[in-house]
Amino acid sequence: MKATPKAEIVICGAGIIGLTIARALLSNGHKNIIVIDKEQNIASHASGRNSGVLHAGIYYAPGSLRAKSCLSGNFQMKEFCREKGIPVRQNGKVIVAREKSELETLHELYARASENGAKVEIIDEKRLAEIEPNAKTCGEALFSHYTAVVDPKLVMQALYAELEADKNIDIQLGNAFINADPVTNTIVTERGDIKCDLFINASGAYSDKVARWFGFSQKYKLIPFKGIYKKLKKGKEHLVNGSIYPVPNIKNPFLGIHFTKGASGDVYLGPTAIPAFGRENYGLLSGMDLGMPSILFQDMVLFFKNEKFRRIALDEPKKYFFSHFYSDARRLVKKIDPSDIENSPKVGIRPQLINCENNSLMMDFVVENDKKSIHILNSISPAFTGSMFFADMVVKNYID
Repeated sequence: MKATPKAEIVICGAGIIGLTIARALLSNGHKNIIVIDKEQNIASHASGRNSGVLHAGIYYAPGSLRAKSCLSGNFQMKEFCREKGIPVRQNGKVIVAREKSELETLHELYARASENGAKVEIIDEKRLAEIEPNAKTCGEALFSHYTAVVDPKLVMQALYAELEADKNIDIQLGNAFINADPVTNTIVTERGDIKCDLFINASGAYSDKVARWFGFSQKYKLIPFKGIYKKLKKGKEHLVNGSIYPVPNIKNPFLGIHFTKGASGDVYLGPTAIPAFGRENYGLLSGMDLGMPSILFQDMVLFFKNEKFRRIALDEPKKYFFSHFYSDARRLVKKIDPSDIENSPKVGIRPQLINCENNSLMMDFVVENDKKSIHILNSISPAFTGSMFFADMVVKNYID
């Protein structure tokens, strides 16, 4: 009988979190690492479908894991891109107030950002016009100096290439996790069993399901939200210099439709935050899976018991219709015409962790672990930005 292969560490998920954790492990001298992923190609899901914005620690509650990882991760990602020759569009971001009632939150964002170490300033309409001539605000706006944009797929490709060149790691694409025996730490995959000393769950939208095989994520469930983008037509990119965001509801994990000039110079509008019917429900109907009844049930519970979710569920699906999408975007700029906007194939799924005991939306990263396994839950924005710092923290606090 063929012996079951043994690894020091098995990582489930070759997204940005899985690969940066693998990189941090190698930097700390770990060997015999196996990474498994069900997809044949990297960056098939959230890690390759996000906006590429490197956030600067503005929105997140001081002291939270999101706040701790964001700004340092921003700097580390920029340095990685410089080393690999990946373009970084360092154009900053403005956050504008659509009405006077949002100015109080704007100043709260300034306070949060300052406490988190971000370089930000409150600017008037004259200064805003110098930075973003087409942006409009109600009296004041917030300017973030450190916000930048990269191409997330180029980042993922560079990470993958670097790790593939290291003999101490084996990245097995097209090899899905099936189940696990937590007693023996045997991981059952499509290609066979693997035993390991430590299992790291970085499986994104499926992390709650994987965690349950090890006795974790008992009170949590991931609910998918669909992010649809549109873009400005060729020749209209001059309408936006960098990124224009609205003042968000900081009690809500979503930031609202905004304008982002990507690394290639294209300007995207979005994303939405529409409740989705599957963890890969990228199309209108495509991507619905066997978990849809469970998702619909949880959506229904949240609709009646969570006011924040109810507002999202009532408002966001309207943005499937162009008039509602355009209306949201129009409030951020002085001039834009419906004919300036075209559809984009870009669409992503954001898995949002729900605490099923109190029906609340988790606002921070969640890590659950024991000596044999570590589970990264709720790796929401700014997970891409903060990934390198977050990976170092995981290795330092949970492994070494």
